[in-house]
Amino acid sequence: MTRAVWVKADDTVGDWDDRRERITAALEAGADWVLVDEDDVSRVRELGDINVAAFRTDGDVTLVDDIDDAEADGASDTEPASQADAIVVGKDGEGDATIDLPEDFSGSADLSTLRRNGDFERGAYVRILGKEYERFAETAAEEADHTIVVGEDWTIIPLENLIARIGDETDLVAGVTSAEEAKTAFETLEIGSDAVLLDSGDPDEIRKTVEMRDQAARERLDLEYAEVLEVERAGSADRVCIDTGSLLEHDEGMLVGSMSRGLVFVHAETAESPYVASRPFRVNAGAVHAYVRTPDGGTKYLSELQSGDEVQVVDTDGNTREAIVGRVKIEQRPMFRVALETEDGDRVETLLQNAETIKVAAEAGRKAVTDLEAGDEILLYAENTARHFGEPVEESIIEK
Repeated sequence: MTRAVWVKADDTVGDWDDRRERITAALEAGADWVLVDEDDVSRVRELGDINVAAFRTDGDVTLVDDIDDAEADGASDTEPASQADAIVVGKDGEGDATIDLPEDFSGSADLSTLRRNGDFERGAYVRILGKEYERFAETAAEEADHTIVVGEDWTIIPLENLIARIGDETDLVAGVTSAEEAKTAFETLEIGSDAVLLDSGDPDEIRKTVEMRDQAARERLDLEYAEVLEVERAGSADRVCIDTGSLLEHDEGMLVGSMSRGLVFVHAETAESPYVASRPFRVNAGAVHAYVRTPDGGTKYLSELQSGDEVQVVDTDGNTREAIVGRVKIEQRPMFRVALETEDGDRVETLLQNAETIKVAAEAGRKAVTDLEAGDEILLYAENTARHFGEPVEESIIEK
């Protein structure tokens, strides 16, 4: 599931200076959306590139259907900068209890706005003040791309009910006031909300909430130790170094291998060496034919990688994150062929450069490839599946 962080920055949080600070913090932290009033949409566009949702009240925000109507009437001076990516109804309306809910919802002004035709995303904002508002959120979710639910006391929001009832038909956005509340929202019912709407002006809280989003979206892999069967010199080959745009931790590396069903954990070059300085952004990954794992659970050939691609970084406990490739270096270097046997008795192999700076995770700790011997056990990720263009497939493929 893809998670998202929205930051609330409408006029309820203060004047424009206060709102601008929130929006700037959201941009710098990597939040996905800001929720503002209609009149602020153009201002947000001037600050940076982020998805903008606008409360639909009495402002002059331009939506795609409004542009179509204007063009049909012969107008040609519509300002693209004033377009919102989504409209949100419910503020100063039925969603926030400014207007009483109609008993059967048939006369709801908010729902009527959501049902308007037009090529734009729709959002519903509902404060959960009782069971009737929970039902109203469920009804709005039938029309809304995003359903935002906010409780006065976050701990009593019936989030479990809403996840179970409307989770498949809308992006459920839970209102929160802290990163800790966001973590709980992302974990509720082991499914979690699709997104959170953070109501906080603290830049650290915004940044931590974005970190919670990233953690919730990441895989945790079950790594295992495999026995080294052979280590032999294999001549020269075209070797790939992956230089990322991130500093990697001492226990982090990447999963690479000649066979997709068994990818070897190769450490980042974070350790100092008598011969070269550390390169904490680099993984010396192997030969051009080898696979490397990507954040979506797929694989790419090392030869395919280029600047701007994403690769998966993994630590020795199986925790993962993503990193952007900044540069790929391909050079001819002497190689080792390393053959391994997994816990299930499968034989897998990979080619790694013959150099003491390339290290793998052995049971006894980090070990240079040049020191590997038959009988050692090193860390890998075993997956009982074949691959076609990097995607897992259910078919018989022989790799040897």
